[in-house]
Amino acid sequence: MAHLMALTLAFMLDLWLGDPRWLPHPVRMIGQLIAFFEKKWNHGNFRRVKGAAMLLIVGIIVFFLSWTIVWGGYQIHMAAGIAAEALLIWTTIAQKGLKEAAMDVYRPLVEKDFTKARQNLAMIVGRDTGQLNESEIARGAVETVAENTSDGITAPLFFALIGGAPLAMLYRAVNTCDSMVGYRHERYVQFGWGSARIDDVLNWIPARLTAWLLLLVEKSSAVTFRLLREQARRHPSPNSGWGEAAFALLLGVQLGGKNYYFGEASYRPTIGFMRQELHAQHILESTKIMLRAIIYFLIVLWMGGTLIEMASSWR
Repeated sequence: MAHLMALTLAFMLDLWLGDPRWLPHPVRMIGQLIAFFEKKWNHGNFRRVKGAAMLLIVGIIVFFLSWTIVWGGYQIHMAAGIAAEALLIWTTIAQKGLKEAAMDVYRPLVEKDFTKARQNLAMIVGRDTGQLNESEIARGAVETVAENTSDGITAPLFFALIGGAPLAMLYRAVNTCDSMVGYRHERYVQFGWGSARIDDVLNWIPARLTAWLLLLVEKSSAVTFRLLREQARRHPSPNSGWGEAAFALLLGVQLGGKNYYFGEASYRPTIGFMRQELHAQHILESTKIMLRAIIYFLIVLWMGGTLIEMASSWR
């Protein structure tokens, strides 16, 4: 129950404050640690082994420091322990930041300021944005919200329920490793292999639970659930496709397709069905879907946590 109270308080803090730039952020420190090892080890032979060692070292450091902070808080008082956990979990979720990033694309797009919308989209995606039209700009923003709803919000909350702040921080460390080195680019394909694989394993349950929950609360039909699984498998990632498929089916749009990276075309299978062309309003709707997903996810976590607590008390 302490974990439940801490993760709920963390969500409220993120909803209210987001990610203040003046606050020292653990994820930035994790990123600096990853960059240090990447510079030292990502060359020569045995890159896959060295990448796995980097992941292990970063994970141990983050978990041990987080556990020490939380343990110290609980030694002082239950309230201090919950507060320590809440502050750490707060740093692992990014609901407000994700919404603000999407709205930074939405607002100029509504005003037909395509140049500003493209510039703001370029801050959150890796694709070339200089020549995108309104539909393509909207697609980039919606895909970002869909992909990050799980790994940026519900997944850390899921691990916070299981193991409190230390496990949520460990998840965020692995996810940060993946986001920095888990690419198929020549430079990272070996060094980031372990980070990408472990991140896939950790996100397997949260990604599917989030997608299923979204369709469930929208009272979707059995056909839509079947389509969710079918469409999710079209994505090259074993997990990202679930979020994109759920959002695409709920919005009645098609995601994926052709993108350009450094001037070269890249094709990805489409997800969903184009009942209507993507436009600015879909960005706003995607942020509303995201918030509903988080709220329902929290309700499920509370139900699950309560049942676990009751079962423990009966033993």
